[in-house]
Amino acid sequence: MSHETVSVIGGGAWGTALAQAAAMAGREVSLIVRDPAQLDEINGHHTNQAYLGHQILHERIRASLIAGPADIVILAVPAQSSRTALAALDPALLAHRPVVLAAKGLETGTLERQSEILADMAPHAVPYVLSGPSFASDVAAGRPTAVTLAGDDADHTSLLAAALAGPSFRPYASDDRIGVEIAGALKNVYALACGAIEGAQLGASARSALIARAFAEMARMVSAMGGSASTLTGLAGLGDLTLTCTSVQSRNYQFGMELGRGQTVEQIMASGAKLAEGVATTPVADALARSLDVDAPLIAAVHAVLSAEATIATVVAGLMARPLKRED
Repeated sequence: MSHETVSVIGGGAWGTALAQAAAMAGREVSLIVRDPAQLDEINGHHTNQAYLGHQILHERIRASLIAGPADIVILAVPAQSSRTALAALDPALLAHRPVVLAAKGLETGTLERQSEILADMAPHAVPYVLSGPSFASDVAAGRPTAVTLAGDDADHTSLLAAALAGPSFRPYASDDRIGVEIAGALKNVYALACGAIEGAQLGASARSALIARAFAEMARMVSAMGGSASTLTGLAGLGDLTLTCTSVQSRNYQFGMELGRGQTVEQIMASGAKLAEGVATTPVADALARSLDVDAPLIAAVHAVLSAEATIATVVAGLMARPLKRED
């Protein structure tokens, strides 16, 4: 199958950055946006200032309001919007085509992963999951970035990774789609927790301990869902977890910092804070862990804070008072 043309659904920061990466890889890219003014800016000035400032976009990127046929489709809308975005597309555009899922989150209500949503809405599409340590601004600027691309067929996944690889964007192929999806969703939950530790001034030692225990908890979740815990030693696991849990560029980390400073979710949202995928994913992950009978105290703790059932202080005290055990 040809991999010459790419359609990116979603003109936000991440969608535009992935369009940039695909264009730098030599693909012809159609970036699907909703705002006519945004379309005019991208096509006329090669910028998307609302999301990426003055970053100049590649000449191979053309914005459009309507998705047309493409060899590769990249879905880059927020996780809770994936079903709506897919419903608006002609299923024929996705049938038997590789659809790269770039959102990191679990769906509210259904508890579904992004590839499960795709299977519901476009059962003949071929799912791939893109995840790993990457900020949109870095990808768009051509700074070195390595990610994981997971699919079910090893050969096809490798070919797709090669088609999207450019001078500064390096996708590593994986066959553990479930593990990559779960890691991508849960790292946002743990980033909220790490940000809260920073905001509450609990210290770097506490943050490092939380990252290590989050890694173990994530492994339990991945294994329970049929993924491979070994996936977590790579870019989609340790790489993305470390980046998101330590950088103020992370929206989830920023949101968690405000939680740690005593702000409620409502107050943070009212202040104009950017979307933090972990806020919606946390209660879903908590419900999923309970349904799988997986011990996930960190996810439960973040859920308690977000739902105002507990404060940072009481949550930390509860975690520190848990029975001592051997490290796993």
